Amino acid sequence: MLRFAANLSMMFTEYPFLERFDRAAAAGFGAVEFLFPYDFEADEIRAALDRNGLAMALYNTYPGDWERGERGLAALPGRGEEFRDAVKRALDYAAVLKPSRIHIMAGIAGGPEVRRSYIENLAWAAEAGEGQTLCIEPINSRDMPGYHLATSADAIGVLDAVGAGNLGLQFDLYHAQIMEGDLTRRMERLMPRIVHMQIAGVPDRHEPDTGEVNFVPLFAAMDQLGYDGFVGCEYRPKGRTEDGLGWMRTLLGDAG
Repeated sequence: MLRFAANLSMMFTEYPFLERFDRAAAAGFGAVEFLFPYDFEADEIRAALDRNGLAMALYNTYPGDWERGERGLAALPGRGEEFRDAVKRALDYAAVLKPSRIHIMAGIAGGPEVRRSYIENLAWAAEAGEGQTLCIEPINSRDMPGYHLATSADAIGVLDAVGAGNLGLQFDLYHAQIMEGDLTRRMERLMPRIVHMQIAGVPDRHEPDTGEVNFVPLFAAMDQLGYDGFVGCEYRPKGRTEDGLGWMRTLLGDAG
């Protein structure tokens, strides 16, 4: 049975961040994920998880200066010390939050020197984060132009180059549909490397029962392929979050 995690950076944004945990649990979610925890003390977030019986699915490493357009540090030459500090900070939070996964953001950059930095930094992070499952995610070039990793094939090449057992693929079907399509077959091929999955309707990133992708067979395929991680709901609700949650009943009912 699939396990869904509400992405609190996009869902329930009608409420203050720490209240979103309560709202997610009340809506029937057993887990949450979000972009970054660093504006809050780890103990504050831990308390919000505990009072609702929620699992911590995933969060990202510190991305650099988000307001100035930075989207990660791992692939940026000359930022190695800052990247290592960001990983250490993420792991410090992990000691309290116990996330299933930590996503290491690559950054906006390209070229051979960038790729070398990326692989070297990921190898360092994998060693530093021994015992913690880390992941990298291809992000579509429409939403995030210039992001260093845009396709699953490129991500697999990076994972092979790093060769770390605790580093896997974060596979977001929204990004994959925009860049590559062929979602069922691609998921079948990639499943041995996938450690986290995310969903959203395409092309507008709303609820998964909107747009061009039929998630009913995709959910069934996830089940049949034995995916046992969380499925992150990283979508922007069209309106009030609770009003758009009917997809969980209709899509999963059809899939079952």
